[in-house]
Amino acid sequence: MSTVRQLTSSLFLVTGLLFLAACGDGGKAHVTLKLTDAPGDTFEKAVVTISKVYLKGHVDGQDGKGDVVLLSEPVTTDLLTLANDTADLVKDAEVPPGTYKELRFVITGGYIQVKQDGTSRIFATSRDYAGLPAGAQVDGDLQMPSASSSGLKVKFDKDADVTITSDDNQKVILVDFDVAQSFGKEAGGSGKWVMRPVIKGADLQFSGNVEVSLEARDGLSLPLGLPQLGTFKAVLINADGSRESLAFTAASGTRYVADFKYLLPGTYQVDLETVAGVTFSTDLARPATTQVSSGAEADVHFVLTSYTVE
Repeated sequence: MSTVRQLTSSLFLVTGLLFLAACGDGGKAHVTLKLTDAPGDTFEKAVVTISKVYLKGHVDGQDGKGDVVLLSEPVTTDLLTLANDTADLVKDAEVPPGTYKELRFVITGGYIQVKQDGTSRIFATSRDYAGLPAGAQVDGDLQMPSASSSGLKVKFDKDADVTITSDDNQKVILVDFDVAQSFGKEAGGSGKWVMRPVIKGADLQFSGNVEVSLEARDGLSLPLGLPQLGTFKAVLINADGSRESLAFTAASGTRYVADFKYLLPGTYQVDLETVAGVTFSTDLARPATTQVSSGAEADVHFVLTSYTVE
């Protein structure tokens, strides 16, 4: 097990809101690090092995003297499984009071699986990367510059330092790893992929969510045997243009709901999509814009006003 006390090295999926718990212990704060994935639908898999996570600190103005290791036992996870969810990557690690300027993630391997020309292809950091599925055929290289040496830098919200005091009891840090923005093809047509992570950190008491609802206007009938409201999907688009689709589920009466959870505060756009061959209109102009605040739910309500099968 990890040398950091009270550290849970296995991933634990959670379904509630992030919150600060009162659990002080001997003048030390406890830090929980949650990992999530920003909306994105370009990839089939994005697997990484995180071997070390540490807080980079300040001590008497000297960088590096106050570094605190939060995770030292490797964890391998598919980042795409974290969309609309979070994982406790570090749980209740004891951290001395101090000022910390960033998180560092040391990533020692990974692979992505992407759809190209109708074929699923795998690009990995090495042919013998331990996280590959048994019998997997590697089609090309995935490069991760500096990821396994100095580590990936995660700046805190607004590039501000985070100060942890003995009065904090517990800090919850949400790290948003944007898969769609973090992997791209190498220039020059070599066929290689490069991981240039787009990751954001925020010292939060609560994450936000967007609840999207859909219902048909009074008097609008959807012909039997044709796609119904349950075949629609809500689409969430973040400020960087990454998209996540989420199916609607029946809520009450004719109302359908899709709930996007664990979102960093900011501005998002919301759109709708359905099966090919159907055109439709809604009371709201699409995409609709909504603002997510810390600990708050944003509601976007669409009313279907027309529905035509081409």
